[in-house]
Amino acid sequence: MKALTRARFRGRDGIYALFDLDHGVDLRVGLVEDDVGRILMRRDGAYRLDRTWSVAPDGIDPPYEGRGRDDLAGFACPAATIEEGEGTVTIRGAKLRAVVTLEPFGIAWYRAGESAPFLEDRRTQAYFVSRKTHAFSHFVTRNEGERHYGVGDKAGPLDHTGRRFRIDAVDPCGFDAELSDPLYKMIPFVIVAGPAGAHGVYYDNLATGEMDLGATIDNYHGPFRSYRADDGDLDAFVFAGPGVPEVVRAFSRLTGGHAFGPKWTLGFATTSMAIADAADADARIADFVARCAEHAIPCDSFHFGSGYTMIGGRRYAFHWNRDKFPDPAATLAKLNAAGLHPVANLKPCLLDDHPRLAEVTDVGGLVRDGETGRPAVAQFWDGLGYHLDFTNAQARAWWRRGIETALLGPGMVSVWNDNNEYEIWDEDAVAAGDGRPFPQTLARPAQALLMTKLAHETQAAWVPGKRPYTITRGGAAGLWRYGQTWSGDNSTAWKTLRFNLTQGLNMSLSGMFDIGHDVGGFHGPSPGPELLCRFVEFCSFWPRFVMNSWNSDGVTTLPWMHPEVIDPIREAIRLRYRLMPYLYTRMWRAAEADEPVVRPLFYDFPDDPGAAATEDAFMLGPDLLVAPVLEPGADRRSVRLPDNPGGWFFFHDGSHHPGGAVATVPAPLGGTPLFVRAGALLPLGAAGQRVDPATDTERELVVYGDPQGAEALLYDDDGDTASWRDGAGLVTRVSLVRDGGAAVISADATGRYRPAWPVLRLRAVGGAALRAGDARGVRLSVEE
Repeated sequence: MKALTRARFRGRDGIYALFDLDHGVDLRVGLVEDDVGRILMRRDGAYRLDRTWSVAPDGIDPPYEGRGRDDLAGFACPAATIEEGEGTVTIRGAKLRAVVTLEPFGIAWYRAGESAPFLEDRRTQAYFVSRKTHAFSHFVTRNEGERHYGVGDKAGPLDHTGRRFRIDAVDPCGFDAELSDPLYKMIPFVIVAGPAGAHGVYYDNLATGEMDLGATIDNYHGPFRSYRADDGDLDAFVFAGPGVPEVVRAFSRLTGGHAFGPKWTLGFATTSMAIADAADADARIADFVARCAEHAIPCDSFHFGSGYTMIGGRRYAFHWNRDKFPDPAATLAKLNAAGLHPVANLKPCLLDDHPRLAEVTDVGGLVRDGETGRPAVAQFWDGLGYHLDFTNAQARAWWRRGIETALLGPGMVSVWNDNNEYEIWDEDAVAAGDGRPFPQTLARPAQALLMTKLAHETQAAWVPGKRPYTITRGGAAGLWRYGQTWSGDNSTAWKTLRFNLTQGLNMSLSGMFDIGHDVGGFHGPSPGPELLCRFVEFCSFWPRFVMNSWNSDGVTTLPWMHPEVIDPIREAIRLRYRLMPYLYTRMWRAAEADEPVVRPLFYDFPDDPGAAATEDAFMLGPDLLVAPVLEPGADRRSVRLPDNPGGWFFFHDGSHHPGGAVATVPAPLGGTPLFVRAGALLPLGAAGQRVDPATDTERELVVYGDPQGAEALLYDDDGDTASWRDGAGLVTRVSLVRDGGAAVISADATGRYRPAWPVLRLRAVGGAALRAGDARGVRLSVEE
């Protein structure tokens, strides 16, 4: 590679300062938001790929053909001055400035009022480009005490410092949640937190690459971290922080924000490859419905594994196996009637003997080999096949018709996009690019992104006015605009619990707010009673709560597989349903305010050093601390509680525990330790068998401690209205003030929705007596 060490300032180019570097490189530096800077590089006057599918400021969703890399629509583009100094150029805005040193070339980023940079390029050769390939590298200084988070779905501890990750996507079935890399998604976004506050960097590049967060030590350069891409363009967004929440919100806004799924998607769900693969699959599904009722296991959806598409042991998209499912519409009608929403697994690879292959090849709808002109061959589950090209309009039309006729028409309500990592290793593979072809290596994860966008749009058009539910395993930044994801095909092991926790927290910090883990583990020997129960407990606090398995011993993981733990498993699931009002409000806030639902302790307690060191517990929203049992044989759990005014309350018995200290509490099977922050106003509901707003007749607000000035939001709607931003829901703002010896609760509810619960009952734990105050749009009642 060639080092870029000298620059010449050419002047202003719109919002950017423009620089010429060696080897045909020009680079622009500017401010796109008050707290977001941008570095944009071209080579020989052009981009390697002149578009993006991840960047969507102000919610402007990119079209299928992509958003132009130079498009500034949706950005605030704040006023900024550009000043030349002695060997430097400064881009200065109200909150952020960038100081560019011409030789040796490098950029230092400062927040307003701060004299030290929060982010600074390495002073020894910070930028490299290859003249033989299209690779490039970017190196920045790594400072003492900095911690590193994010990078998408990555295995291992919460703090990534000292790790090196491959930016790539494969299908690592049964992966090791501590060590495996790469996994499913390609998201080169890192959050850095330390003594100078927090900042973030996102590289809008969809090619494979590497992110080194301190693994490499080189005596000539001092501590550094780096990003290297095998192809594509350097297009970096710098988020000024100053805290982790500000970085996460800014990244979410940059990439289009988060979808708000239907309420039923927060209920418990089950799937298994073994069920849909079985010769008697229809009967097994009917038995599952009956057993849920028999054991009183709450459940809201059944997710069909791809076995429904099989012919002779191979899987064919949009094909129903009529031997196993003689009448798909009847099967789906029974599930819908039972309140179990049916969800269809769908894979984007057509096997080389797919009965409808000619329909797609005739319109050029497959990713093709640019050398031969034929479809690019890729290895898939059951043999060789070809991947649908979602950058081809005719291919998308064919896929949309397939979703409508084979899935939604018979009664499926949702599409689960699976195995969409696009492992096409043909270096000559070309995507149609909606009329402007490009090498597939430049944007593999864009295919998964567009696959999910298409599923989202198809479902939304099929049932107008309703929020669609779409799932994807693969993709790039921005996948959350369209739906839900999860940590993938985890293993059935105790270690998985420990590291799915930190993996999931980094996914959440990386913009994936609607996430979860396969309950019980996906692959490996079937889980024993204790492991299964602890898995259920752990996963019940994540937005996606789906039991999914393909066990190596052929045993299907189901809630009743071990009779000795049915009762605690049921109780863990029922607690999830009791917490539904709180969880649904957090999901609404994720979409409305770019707030992650599940987050590490330091997100809410940045000034507590102990919170940053805690990697075996997590926050569910701002008020609940979950301390799952992660080791076999434990019946008690110790956890250090963050320093919170008024301390914490143990949810299960109301006992008080001080903040900034270790609490040791009982942890029987089915009873994950759960703590409530003093000062919280926690909404609860009844533990029903289904998520059904029409029959949700109970609502309780529990006041913890004796807070002064406490406030809370509670959100309700019909569960799937698309007009949730336009007043179709009910937003209840609750506040508390002290009046003598009483805590007075007031509430103001706005919006058109009228919930089934007639009154908001108030109850106190560990605090003063309650009294109902002013209420508008809602009735208040104090529990005696």
